[in-house]
Amino acid sequence: MTTFAFAARPGSARQLAGTGTLLRFALRRDRLMIPVWTGVNVLMVLSMPGTLEGLYGTPGERADLIRQMAGNSSLRAMIGPVFGDSIGALTAWRVGVYAGALAAVTSLLVVVRHTRDEEESGRQELVASGMVGRRASLTAALLAAAVANAVLALLVTAGLAGQGAAGALALGLGIAGVGMVFATMAAIVAQLTESARLARGLTAAVLGTAFVLRAAGDSATDDGSSPLTWLSPLGWLENLRPYADERWWVLALLAGAVLLQGAVAYGLAGRRDIGMSFLPTRPGPATGRLGSAGALAWRLQRGGVLGWSVGFLLAGVVYGGMTEGAADLVGGNAGARRIFERMGGQSGLTDAFLASMVGMLGLVAALYIVASVLRLHGEETSGRAEPVLANAVGRLRWAAGHLVIAFGGAALLMLLAGLGFALGYGKDIAPILGACLVQLPAIWVIGGLTVLLTGVLPRAAATSWGVAGAVLLIGWVGPALDMPQTVLDLSPFGHLPKLPGGEMEWAPVLALLGLAVVLVAGGLAGLRRRDMTT
Repeated sequence: MTTFAFAARPGSARQLAGTGTLLRFALRRDRLMIPVWTGVNVLMVLSMPGTLEGLYGTPGERADLIRQMAGNSSLRAMIGPVFGDSIGALTAWRVGVYAGALAAVTSLLVVVRHTRDEEESGRQELVASGMVGRRASLTAALLAAAVANAVLALLVTAGLAGQGAAGALALGLGIAGVGMVFATMAAIVAQLTESARLARGLTAAVLGTAFVLRAAGDSATDDGSSPLTWLSPLGWLENLRPYADERWWVLALLAGAVLLQGAVAYGLAGRRDIGMSFLPTRPGPATGRLGSAGALAWRLQRGGVLGWSVGFLLAGVVYGGMTEGAADLVGGNAGARRIFERMGGQSGLTDAFLASMVGMLGLVAALYIVASVLRLHGEETSGRAEPVLANAVGRLRWAAGHLVIAFGGAALLMLLAGLGFALGYGKDIAPILGACLVQLPAIWVIGGLTVLLTGVLPRAAATSWGVAGAVLLIGWVGPALDMPQTVLDLSPFGHLPKLPGGEMEWAPVLALLGLAVVLVAGGLAGLRRRDMTT
């Protein structure tokens, strides 16, 4: 401990001792997560130019799109304003905000994992007892996020260079800049909170607020000039205007935010003990509501369930409110109509749009169920599960508490999404609710696979994120790229009936439910028989 005390002295160069080793270790631990999340983001961006060429191949079609977007506030809230009529400008418009948000999610997960997660598990105290500086872990976490965002910027710039080198560079740097803004934001929150779960939740809440501010600002103006838009880092990204007379000075805003937040995070890191936080955790009762394994699981996951629930309800309201406007926008474009019909079925355009939006929310709900099920793995590897299982609590009862929240929470999310669609669209609620609930078998299959990996191959449990990312990629990009049906069928969502508007087919729904049951049963059997890991 003497070594650590010396390394922690203010102004000492030894505060960063061991950063290189910790960085290599962080990148090794994230050798799956970073490539998967970055790959999904890159493929989403690079798939767009070819799709847009097919949809808006002539100057007249692109000019018509810009005119319609100028008068459609609901679609501007969802995607943002259009600043140019080139394919590059349309690419930046269509995926820029979402690529920035995805980079932000990747960054906050990386930073929290290698800071607060390490402290919460007790590993950071062991590391700090060696020749490691006080701020080395924080530096390594931020550098790992910087590596992920640098690779993302490089691939986006190289992939879009054919549309124009300057615009490609601006978009790549803008997306990476947003990612680093939320990386440093997560670094601050990790100093303030004592729980990694709360750190992720609060940073994600800031990201959600940034998206809402940008959406509100863009719905009010068609040129991104609203003060609400400028309050959001996602608004800065769109106002960078790649491929539309780039505003390079906006990058200074992103860089300034990264430096300022980084300085705050470093200042806070030097003023607290390892494992402690500036915001104290409220102690919970030892009896009563926490008298069972299920109650403990609910206590651990209730914040996440609440946050996801609010997000899905609001997303349903927004998507429902823009349904009529979206139908008007794509109604005269045969290519856009084909994509929506491929995603949502060969029904009327409004029903096809609703079905495609419901399907997108189903894909996002798959991310929730993976995160929720992996809470089991986190409790196990952190050592917190052992004290619970040392009492009169069996493994299956302990696991059941978390799985009820994971699988039941997914059902709650889709139910709230359906209610939101009904509120926003203002029409018959039953078909939309049915369309949302029919997504559950596919979501539960993803959750069941996560249970299987957690129970049988716990060291490979994190590969569930790779599966969820691949399914997300197939669902989002597959129809736009006109992928073969055999590829689309690799996703469980590809076998669901396209509701509302399509025929209800019970056979694939029941088959997916049966598969989910088998996967969960296999995972629980493996969990019951193997040794607990730490």
